[in-house]
Amino acid sequence: MNAMPLVIGAIAVFLLAYRFYYAFISAKVLMLKDERTTPAHRLYDGQNYIPMNKWVLFGHHFAAIAGAGPLVGPVLAAQFGYMPGFLWMLIGAVVAGAMHDFVILVASVRHDGKSLAEIARVEVSKVSGITASFAIILIIIVALAGLGMVVINALAESPWGTFTIAATIPIALIMGIWMFRIRVGKTVEATIFGVILLSLAVIYGRYVPGSPIASWFTFDHKTLTILIAGYGFIASVLPVWLLLSPRDYLSSIMKISVIAMLAVGIIIVAPELQMPAFTKYIHGGGPIIPGTLFPYLFITIACGAISGFHSLVSSGTTPKMLSKESHLKFISAGAMLTEGIVSILALIAASSLLPLDYFQINIPVEKFAAIEPSLHAMGFTHSNLAALSKDVGETIAGRTGGAVSLGVGMAYIFSSIPGLNGLMSYWYHFAIMFEALFILTTIDAGTRIGRFVLQEALGKVYKPFARTNWLPGNLIASGLIVFAWAYLIYQGSVTTIWPMFGAANQLLATIALAIGTSFIINRGKAKYAWCTIIPMLFVGTTTITAAIQNLKNIYFPQLLVEKTVVQGTVNTTLTILILICVIIILCDSIPRWIQTIQGKRPLIIDKEN
Repeated sequence: MNAMPLVIGAIAVFLLAYRFYYAFISAKVLMLKDERTTPAHRLYDGQNYIPMNKWVLFGHHFAAIAGAGPLVGPVLAAQFGYMPGFLWMLIGAVVAGAMHDFVILVASVRHDGKSLAEIARVEVSKVSGITASFAIILIIIVALAGLGMVVINALAESPWGTFTIAATIPIALIMGIWMFRIRVGKTVEATIFGVILLSLAVIYGRYVPGSPIASWFTFDHKTLTILIAGYGFIASVLPVWLLLSPRDYLSSIMKISVIAMLAVGIIIVAPELQMPAFTKYIHGGGPIIPGTLFPYLFITIACGAISGFHSLVSSGTTPKMLSKESHLKFISAGAMLTEGIVSILALIAASSLLPLDYFQINIPVEKFAAIEPSLHAMGFTHSNLAALSKDVGETIAGRTGGAVSLGVGMAYIFSSIPGLNGLMSYWYHFAIMFEALFILTTIDAGTRIGRFVLQEALGKVYKPFARTNWLPGNLIASGLIVFAWAYLIYQGSVTTIWPMFGAANQLLATIALAIGTSFIINRGKAKYAWCTIIPMLFVGTTTITAAIQNLKNIYFPQLLVEKTVVQGTVNTTLTILILICVIIILCDSIPRWIQTIQGKRPLIIDKEN
């Protein structure tokens, strides 16, 4: 099938959903009003609470939520065929993901920019608040460690990527000072300056390898871990306007520009999707994802349809910088639907490869020979891998994880555009660098969000911690969060717990949707609670099923083998703990919904100013 109708159709569906469905949600369900003073104005401190231009805030929010998930998940899920992933991202982003992000961002804005855990404490109960706090801190540390590992693997011994990403830091600092101190509010000027310098860094970064300064930007895994941990700490501690927000805004410009180029490239090239719509692996036994389509598709593709991590951003940095409530739809639903497009384009890029090449890239070399006959039996007999490896200048067989196959797919489409052929190697290395940039913006924002959640928790013990602008609390909480995720990467421990993150992340989405439902019902809008209950039931059912299957088929068997007993113990313990958290919050929330609907609990009235 030709890819062009899928791209155009998806864009049309997302535009219609944004224009009509989310206009209805804004007016009837969440009742947005610009007359309400947002926390950015009411609690302004010049550090964390600061009104931000809506385009800059959109850039920050999109950069923070769009990590590895929208790029890697759809690529790995292509083993089921292109259609299951396409449909889940198309429907999931509209019905589940954008609603999830929207309602939590609104709830946080109405609760003075507080975290998901604090919202749960007020909207449900103290028990749910404590439970959510525990689950969030656990998940965010695992997420940041896993994402950090992906970035480090991409940048290790890669001076081009390291140089380009390092260049975004001073550029962002200058942009922040320009927009907020020298030429206050002159966003366009700062944007032009930033885009020009970033473009130069990307273009001339390719000449860094082999140059006299190559050694300045060439690092091994452990050194990069320390450097990225240092950056994460600084980005968490500094005022949000100085580094984090302008750098995320700058990164989003590059992200969206590249994705727009990819969309245009697909429309121009109109590549044929080589992967069939469905493969036999929907029934299980796949070489990349062993499980069946249900439930594993729905935890493999997270960010492109719905992701619990988004609720942390929507109740973390973003609500503290919102200038007007009328910006909420654009920033939350708009960013999520944009991410849905990113995911669909990633799926198409991977599916444009010959299936045999796709599997040969994503299966370890030592295992491919045993699987190859079954792939031939499925009709996957043609390969172009040798030519692809020559064109990109690297051996790409057995480069598992999805990043390389996505890079090759993107490079193939870009180099097929008239006038750009013969640049396969350039586009491949550009794509790998682009993926690292895509993910790093989640780490800096995630560290700051983790700091907020930890400060709220520690504030229950010692009140000054609850003040986000209290410098000692800022330094201590940032240091603890950074140390936790960096230690897991440095010691290699993250590889033990990363496999359970997919299920844990979606279980967090279930928790967030339950809290969002409480928010809607507590404001007398129970007749609209289906907006969050339907996606909560679906995501909860699929993810709890996946978690139970992981325990039964993967983690429990690991306990019986001496070599994997530690990994099995850790994954079993963490999965069970997250499941318990979900059950506690659901069992705490549902009776309170019924009581509120019956008039036995008072409604919550939001302040108008």
